[in-house]
Amino acid sequence: MIAAAPAGCAAPPSTSFDVALLDLDGVIYIGPHVVEHAERSLAEARAAGMRLGFVTNNASRTSGEVADHLCDLGVEAVPADVVTSAQAGARLLADRFPPGSRVLAVGGPGVALALREFALSPIGSQDEDPVAVLQGFGREVGWRQLADASLAVRAGAYWVATNLDATLPVPGGRAPGNGMLVAAVAEAAGRRPDAVAGKPHAPLMVESVERLHARRPIVVGDRLDTDIAGAVGLSIPSLLVLTGVTDVVTLLAATPDRRPTLVSLDLRGLIEPHPEVVTSGRDAWSARESRAFAESGRLTVEIGPRREGWEDAVRCACAAAWSEPGLDVVEAAAALAAGRP
Repeated sequence: MIAAAPAGCAAPPSTSFDVALLDLDGVIYIGPHVVEHAERSLAEARAAGMRLGFVTNNASRTSGEVADHLCDLGVEAVPADVVTSAQAGARLLADRFPPGSRVLAVGGPGVALALREFALSPIGSQDEDPVAVLQGFGREVGWRQLADASLAVRAGAYWVATNLDATLPVPGGRAPGNGMLVAAVAEAAGRRPDAVAGKPHAPLMVESVERLHARRPIVVGDRLDTDIAGAVGLSIPSLLVLTGVTDVVTLLAATPDRRPTLVSLDLRGLIEPHPEVVTSGRDAWSARESRAFAESGRLTVEIGPRREGWEDAVRCACAAAWSEPGLDVVEAAAALAAGRP
């Protein structure tokens, strides 16, 4: 059952869950830049006993490259901490085909390396008669690779897409993601992928839990359609941070299959308690000094002091909007946007 409000967490999540399954783009970094407060928050979470797993739909880089990037940003990481959608996709293929099977690798170096990790043989052309295609994101992917993938898929190769993210967050906005490249192959081949490994689909989440030996995991992400939906689908608690692609308007409109358990402005939400949202009568919700009200079909908010007050107001607004579908949230969303720390 999915609650109609963000849940309270009297103790910080870093002491309530054993492993944080952290998305990367939009959560820890955006392009080459670390997100504010991420480095310190993750260090404090680890000091509190929480283990960190870095789980990414982006299949372009190897786990070692991702770990090196995190270390360069001041976030301690080793390759074993990183799980990519390429690894989850390669496992799907390894479960289906014998060792040594030829697989057309489309994407960055992370795709080919993941196939080798699972004893499959990555190849670069459909002329080599691949039994399967593993398609992931790569900044250098061009027409030739997409054409080869289309021809192989049309000829009957089993097709796994690492993920279907339509966009990637980059400094200054969003850029096309793997989902757009998959769509190009699908249009040319006349069919959709046979399987998708990345979030919100289960394989990447399952691979992450197994590799990191998580018993009480929490998914941490910035996207409702991938991170949070994937967590909901597997009944894993989740924390949405508002440092990436999700804004308050989108959050308030979230359907039950995309509603996070916890909400915070940034990764400080891992190391701080989350107050319970209390219903005061039928049309009022409160958390500490913040309030939300449903009056005449409109949602309004009172924002408490400091960053914590703003976060509490977001939590109250979610409780109201999710409990009473159809509320006009324009006024509340404008107030929250204007008061964002």
